[in-house]
Amino acid sequence: MKTIQRLDPLYPTCPIRNIIDRISDKWSLLILSTLNQNGIMRYKELNNAIPDISQKMLSCTLKRLEANKLINRKMYAEIPPRVEYSLTETGQKLMPAIGMMVEWALEHYDEITK
Repeated sequence: MKTIQRLDPLYPTCPIRNIIDRISDKWSLLILSTLNQNGIMRYKELNNAIPDISQKMLSCTLKRLEANKLINRKMYAEIPPRVEYSLTETGQKLMPAIGMMVEWALEHYDEITK
């Protein structure tokens, strides 16, 4: 049986606060879910799949997710340049938890938003 470690509520050392802070913005979960559903995607495909995200916000969020090791960015030395994004193994391991959050949101959306 797994032992649950007591959490330190101080921000710099609290794992929950640190991780949630990295993925709790408006766009990160949508990008991760979109990549999970579609596999490898190019920038334009992601932009089309999430039509209300600006190009600047998409670029910033992709950079942050890559820095947090949740997505891979693969650039091909071609003209014009081609860049593809996909989930890392760590990002893939996060998806069941995100899937449970999506299911919960769908089930409880009406009661929470009324």
